Amino acid sequence: MASSSSATSALNTNPTNALKSDRSHVFHSWSAQSLISPIVVTKAEGSHFWDESGKKYLDFSSQLVNVNIGHQHPKLVAAIQEQAERLCTIAPFHANDARSEAARLIAERAPGDLNMVFFTNGGAEATENAIRMARLHTGRHKILTTYRSYHGATGGAIQLTGDPRRWPSEPGLPGVVKFWGPYPYRSAFHSSNELEESQRALQHLRDTLMVEGPQTVAAIMLESVVGTNGILVPPPGYMAGVREICDEFGIVFIADEVMSGFGRCGEWFAIDNWKVAPDLICFAKGVNSGYLPLGGVVISDRIADTFRERQFPGGLTYSGHPLACASAVASINIFEEEGIIDNARHLGRDIIGPELEKLKAKHPSVGDVRGVGVFWAIELVKDRETREPLVPFNAAGPAAAPMTELIGACKAQGLWPFTHFNRMHVVPPLTTSDEDVRAGIAIIDEVLTHADAHYTGN
Repeated sequence: MASSSSATSALNTNPTNALKSDRSHVFHSWSAQSLISPIVVTKAEGSHFWDESGKKYLDFSSQLVNVNIGHQHPKLVAAIQEQAERLCTIAPFHANDARSEAARLIAERAPGDLNMVFFTNGGAEATENAIRMARLHTGRHKILTTYRSYHGATGGAIQLTGDPRRWPSEPGLPGVVKFWGPYPYRSAFHSSNELEESQRALQHLRDTLMVEGPQTVAAIMLESVVGTNGILVPPPGYMAGVREICDEFGIVFIADEVMSGFGRCGEWFAIDNWKVAPDLICFAKGVNSGYLPLGGVVISDRIADTFRERQFPGGLTYSGHPLACASAVASINIFEEEGIIDNARHLGRDIIGPELEKLKAKHPSVGDVRGVGVFWAIELVKDRETREPLVPFNAAGPAAAPMTELIGACKAQGLWPFTHFNRMHVVPPLTTSDEDVRAGIAIIDEVLTHADAHYTGN
């Protein structure tokens, strides 16, 4: 039996003890437990955090692309403290001002007639409940998602996911069908430009529906901008085309904005970049920058009406938790007061985009750069002509060594990166200063010599 010490009013803040207890008792996600060596983070502020040795890191990952507002924003911390003094928790069947105001503010910023909010504790629960709503609304069972996608790690959400993290959990939720989304740099449709890619990807979707039977399909779920699987910005016309297809066949269009929403792509919701309104939006992460667990589904009037006189068979003990909702209210107000979305547009347009293009011109290993707002990817290759990735798909162990070198070089210089397969993502907090963004990209410039050393093309 695990032992427990007597209750204490304060944490033991000794970093040595923290690491010892972590290694003895914390079971880490997505990890072989004996093969990891986590740093102990002792402090964070703005776009930086510090480890137990006092080493300072520029956070170019926003942790898990969620700390949009930056670390320890004083107004957000104060709002949580104020709410804790007033009302820490209450059951979801009651009304409370924090939840009501958070729902109002989110709905007012959502496109179209998405006027109601169902709160969850995070993004995976949001996608789970969104597909439940779509199935109940349509009376159909199939859900279409793309191969290059991530929708969460709960039982249903991991089956919606397209990337290899799904494999160990199969078989799972029935009725999930995969298709190829647009990816101009590595087109599955042999397209030569973005217009062709959009048209051919939409035709592929239509063909998939034809052979699956559109009358059996409840929803098409897309990340508005694909996140972990490549920062894939939809080509012109694609999102509008998906909306048209969904309308034609009575299919629910679900936009997964867990990573791309709340300013990350230079708009409240990423899909606003294409002036398209889905039927449901899944959100989490940036809604309150992860200061407390919070996610949810923004619901259109048409789908909400399905449950006016009919019970929605789902719920969570902490749905609309007052502390979490108060942090969302404060975060949205801070975004407005401090012009954070404008700053995200500025960083992407004036600094990140131009600076990454310079890296592409300088380093042969940079095959492509792409992004919007503060959501960018550097795709690394061994050969620009063949576009062979720097490391193979889903590489691990020795096969992943070139990327492991890059990661280590970044951390050695005080930059905490976000990487996936053969890509390095540039996703700092939206509040990061111009100077810090330039400093982070300068470090990337230096460490890309490691990738260039593995280049085999001409």
